Amino acid sequence: MMGLWDKLMGEFVDIIDWTDDSNNTMVHRFNRHGNEIKYGAKLTVRESQVAIFVNEGEVADILGPGLYVLETRNLPLLSTLQHWDHGFNSPFKAEVYFFNTRQFTNLKWGTRNPIIVRDSEFGAVRLRAFGTYSMRITDPKLFMQEIMGTDGNFRVEEISDQLRNLIVTRFSTIVAQANLPVLDMAANTEQLSQFITTKIAPEFQAYGLALTQVLVENISLPDEVEQALDKRSSMGMIGNLDRYLRFQAAESLGKSQGSTVMDMGVGMAMAGKLSEAMRTPEAPPVPPPLPQASWHVAQGQQTSGPHSLADLQAMVSAGRLTVATLVWQAGMAQWQAAGTVTALHSILPASPPPLPPLP
Repeated sequence: MMGLWDKLMGEFVDIIDWTDDSNNTMVHRFNRHGNEIKYGAKLTVRESQVAIFVNEGEVADILGPGLYVLETRNLPLLSTLQHWDHGFNSPFKAEVYFFNTRQFTNLKWGTRNPIIVRDSEFGAVRLRAFGTYSMRITDPKLFMQEIMGTDGNFRVEEISDQLRNLIVTRFSTIVAQANLPVLDMAANTEQLSQFITTKIAPEFQAYGLALTQVLVENISLPDEVEQALDKRSSMGMIGNLDRYLRFQAAESLGKSQGSTVMDMGVGMAMAGKLSEAMRTPEAPPVPPPLPQASWHVAQGQQTSGPHSLADLQAMVSAGRLTVATLVWQAGMAQWQAAGTVTALHSILPASPPPLPPLP
C-alpha cells in the first residue's frame, strides 16, 4: 500500500521554474490551476532571478538563485502561515512570482519641451537633451508593494514612462541649479552623465530599483543659437582676413579654367581692395597732456602751494599776489619776485615804463 502511495505522490511532484523568452519582462507569476502547488515540488530559481511566495496576499518567503524542494524545513515562514506544525503532504495554495534582476538597458529618455537655462555667455537659452538609461530590480518586495501589485506579467513598458518623466524632471532641475555653461555641457557629456546618475539614483530606490546608468547622448540648442555659434567658429578659423581673402581669390581663379589674364588681375585687385576696406584704420597718436605748473608763493614768513597758474591768476585778481610777491617752482635756484619771472608776465598787470630823463 505504501509503495503505491509513494508512486502516486511521485507522479504529482511539480516542477516550478521560469525561463524568460523576452527581453522586457520584469516580473512573471507562475501559472498553476487554482494556484495549487504540490508538497515536495521542486523550485528552480536561476541566476538573475528571485522568487517570492505570496500566501493569501502576504509575502511569505523570498528565495534567491538555487534548487529548492518545497517542504516545511525549506519554507519556514510559509509553513508557519499554513500551520504546518507536524508536517504537510497535500497540495497547498500560494502564488509564486519570479523577479528578473538583470539590467534592463537602452531605455530611452528625452525632453519633450525645451528647458530654459541661464547661461553666462548666451543669456537665457532653450535646450533639449536625450539619451538612454539602465536599471534593475534590487528590492523585489518593495517593487511589488510600490509598483507591481498583483500584475502577473509586468513588463518594462508599464513603468518606463514614469521613470522617463522622473529622469527628465530631475535633469531639468539639476541643469538649472548647476549653473553649467551650455558649451561645457555639450562638450563633457560623459562627466554630465555620471553626475546626473548620482543625483537621480536615490529616486529609483524608493521603487525597489537601482538606476545603474544615465547616458546623455545629445544636447541641442535652438537653430538661431547654433547658427551664431557656427559664425563665431568660422570667424575664428579665418584668422587673418587679408590672407584668407587672397587664398579664396587664388583658389577660385585656379578652379576657373576659362579665366583670362585680365580676369585674374581684376580678381586680385578686388581681393586687395576688400581686404583694405575691411581692415580697421589705426587711430592717430594722441600727444600726452601738458604738465601743470606747480608754484609756491611766499607771503611774509608763510608759504603756500603748490598752485596752478589758474590759482595764481585768482590771487592776482584778489590783490594777494603782486609783482613784488616772492614765488618759486621746481628748477628755480631761489625765490624771485613774480614780476621778474617771465612765465608769470601774462597774469600780472602791466607796469608803465620808467620816465625818460629830464632835458
